[in-house]
This record gives sequence, structure tokens and C-alpha cells, in this order.
Amino acid sequence: MTRFRFPLLFAGVLVVLLVTEALNLPVHDVPLLALPVGLVTAAIALFAYSWLSKRIEQRPDVPELARPGAARRVGSGVLLGVGLFTLVMALIALFGGWDGAEGGSIGGFAVTFGVMACIAVNEELLIRGVVVRIMSERFGGWVALAVSSLVFGAMHLLNEDATLWGALAIALTGGLLLGAAYLASGSLWLPIGVHFGWNVTQAGVFGVATSGTEQSDSLLHTTLSGSVALTGGEFGPEASVVTVLVAAVPTALLLRHAVRTGRMRRRAAVAVASSGESFQ
Repeated sequence: MTRFRFPLLFAGVLVVLLVTEALNLPVHDVPLLALPVGLVTAAIALFAYSWLSKRIEQRPDVPELARPGAARRVGSGVLLGVGLFTLVMALIALFGGWDGAEGGSIGGFAVTFGVMACIAVNEELLIRGVVVRIMSERFGGWVALAVSSLVFGAMHLLNEDATLWGALAIALTGGLLLGAAYLASGSLWLPIGVHFGWNVTQAGVFGVATSGTEQSDSLLHTTLSGSVALTGGEFGPEASVVTVLVAAVPTALLLRHAVRTGRMRRRAAVAVASSGESFQ
């Protein structure tokens, strides 16, 4: 099956994504259930990815989900994601785009926490775990990064208030940043942490539209006003020029590290580089 590993693994992980995210829908309005269900379905997705990868690719282990250092990488990623999106909101406010905020609820935050855990894990397994990893082995990191970012952006065209610019902005920010996080570390734990930290801050703390989807389960309900270039309009701050610029700096730093460690090269070079310096 290794000959057709890309389409088989992509299809398998996509099914896992659809099933696990569907399991969250019935408990969406029940905070005491939404949080544990979100975390459990995220764990199921991780287990399913490992099983499918070993089975389809005939690998003895799954190094991109290695347990040593996992907590540190997830924690670092969460801090980075939280910090970056908080900076985005601060800059939008500084330039006059913050119109006000009302209090939400801790229960709403708990719902979003669980949902975003499942979403972050599933999307990273599919896009970075399958698309970036396999394409980088075959074509090198730059091609993998470009293709995966476009796919990641296109996925968000299915959202309620999606726009073409919004999808492109997602590709330029989340697609490149999360792909760079994987390529720099050789681990899915770092991009999972970044993705979760970013999303839970955006949707669960500030309560602003996330990738074209309105949010109601959050600690705050923030209202933005002003030009679409500043606030992102109905798509949310991810379509803001501010977000594109903020994400560019860590993306560049991560890619520089990936280049220095040889992880942007094709399979043989990556295998050699992986035994050397790792992203801390």
C-alpha cells in the first residue's frame, strides 16, 4: 500500500476528521460534555492517525508524534498562538478597529476549548501530517509548504462568510505559519499547539468571527468596526492585513531554522538533518 500512501492516508485521515468533528455537534450546547468530548475526540484522531500511518505506510513508528518533548512543544506552540493573536487584536484596537466588548461566559469558553482542540488536532494531522510531510519527502519543503498552504486556505472557503481574500489570507498566515512550525521542528506537536492557541484565543477569548464563522461561545463578545483591511470584515481578523504582517515574522524565523537544519530539502537530506539540531 506504500505506493498509494498519499491518497489512502489522506482519505483515511479525512474520514477521521469528519467523524470526530461530527461527534462534537450533539454536545455543542452542553459545556460539561463539550469539553471532555472535544478532548477525547482529539485523542481518538491522534490514535487513528498513528494506526493508519503504520498500516498504510508500513512504518514501525510515527516520529512526528513522538512522545518525548511533546508537552514542551505543545506548550510552546500554545503560547505562540495565544501571543500572536493577542498582538493582532491589540494592533487592531490601536488603529481604531475595536468598537467594544461585552462579557460572555466560562461555559461558552469551555465549549470552544473542546471544539478547538478537536479541530486543531484534526487539521494538523491532515494538512501538516499528511500533505506537508509526504510532499516534502518527495518534492522538498518549499513545494510542500506552498501546496499545503493553498489547500489549507481553500478548506476555509466552505465556511459561512468565506471570501476569496479570506481564504488567501488564511493560506498566507495559518498555512505558512503552521507549515513552517512543522518543518522547523519535524513534529506535529508544535503546529498543533500554535493552531489551538490561536483558535481558542480568537474564538474562545475574544469571541470574534473565526475564518468566516461567527462565534458565540466565548469569554468576551468583541465588536470590531472600520475598514475590512483592518478588521477582516465578516470573515474575521484572519482576513486583516494586520494578521498577515504579524504572522510573517515568526513564519520567517521558523523557515530560517528549517533551512539551516536541512528540513526544506528532499527526503535523503531531511533524513540526515533530522539526526542533528532540533527546534527548541
